[in-house]
Amino acid sequence: MRQALAVRDIAAIFRLLARRGLSQRVIAARTGQAQSEVCAIVASGRQVMAYDVLSRIADGLGIPRGYMGLPYDTSSTPATASRREDDEQASRLLAHAAQVTVGAIEGSVEQWADPLPHVATPVPERIGITDVAQVESATCAQRVLDYQHGGGVCRSAVAAQLAWSQQLLRASCSPEVARRLHRALADQHNLAGWTSFDVGLYGPARDHLARALEQARYANDPSLMANVLYRMGRVYLHCGRVQETLRFFQLGQICAQDASCERTVAMLCANEAWAYALLGNAELAFKSINRARDELDRAPEHSAPSWVTFFGYTDLASTYGMIHACLGPAHLETAVDHLTEAVAGRDPSMTRSRAFELTALAAVYLKAGEMTKGINIGRQAVTLATELHSMRVIDRLAPLQEIAVRRSDHHHEARDLAQRISALRAA
Repeated sequence: MRQALAVRDIAAIFRLLARRGLSQRVIAARTGQAQSEVCAIVASGRQVMAYDVLSRIADGLGIPRGYMGLPYDTSSTPATASRREDDEQASRLLAHAAQVTVGAIEGSVEQWADPLPHVATPVPERIGITDVAQVESATCAQRVLDYQHGGGVCRSAVAAQLAWSQQLLRASCSPEVARRLHRALADQHNLAGWTSFDVGLYGPARDHLARALEQARYANDPSLMANVLYRMGRVYLHCGRVQETLRFFQLGQICAQDASCERTVAMLCANEAWAYALLGNAELAFKSINRARDELDRAPEHSAPSWVTFFGYTDLASTYGMIHACLGPAHLETAVDHLTEAVAGRDPSMTRSRAFELTALAAVYLKAGEMTKGINIGRQAVTLATELHSMRVIDRLAPLQEIAVRRSDHHHEARDLAQRISALRAA
């Protein structure tokens, strides 16, 4: 090995490592190369000349650079050099700690806003079910934060976690672990897309959701595919592209039926009904929402995947309310009943959903001429919106603002509500 290092015979180095049990995939992961590149070097004996590639190979494999004749390590005694560097770092840190402790220096507030240099977290060479379960657990925890505080609180954390989790694909594992890893990564992309959408980043949202759908398909998980298609539909529903929305929801229903997941079918049918109501088609809207109720009635209570457990009777009531709110003045009283039921039944941890429902209920009350109730509930919605990091919540206040503006000539409190919403949307 020392002879191969001295002449920088990378093909011989890789072959020697292979004899000791390191696969080409592991070598590629450590040296920052593609596995096909490692394979080509081994097969052809191609000489590696680029300094940066040689440096990555040395550092990635833990080879003292002096053994390969690379600059800034001429001693060829790496242990001594490393110990000396550690001693210097320890001395600098101790001196800095002493100065900060006694108040000799306080640091720069402006500098604290700058991130520290990024250092990639090491990835295991081999992974098992426990490693994948940890990825799944992180996604579940971040999903809770999204529900409660909005995508702006956790989107960067989801993206960072995903960047690390994707590297696990380079580790060796059993076929069953690999399938479950692809499913876990699909759900992380699903959440990354959803949180991107929630903060108004529609391009990244579409990219993440597309990748989520691909990996869910590769993992052969139709339930997760259905959930991704639902979220794609919600992106386009928010943007007013109702026809495209319906196509996504209908594709999702095919996957949900393949998965035999009644709760997912119910969720997609309910949202399909909302889309039909926006198009003014009451017959199809009620047909879809009634099917949603039938499917939810048949759904087992505790067996749904984590990405769809949020959908239940409270969400169904909320969707009934949205449908009636879309269908004109004759439906306003029924809309109030359903939205009131949804607000009353909403779990406190689902803050964003509660904000949506309060916003819709306030708008319905104002349309019906019940100004005091509408304004009081509208103020609650605005207060919640200020506590959430969600552009969607702020966007959904726009119709309420328009109604309040129309009522403001005859009601000064409506004018105040409209101004509060305007200030929030402009911030």
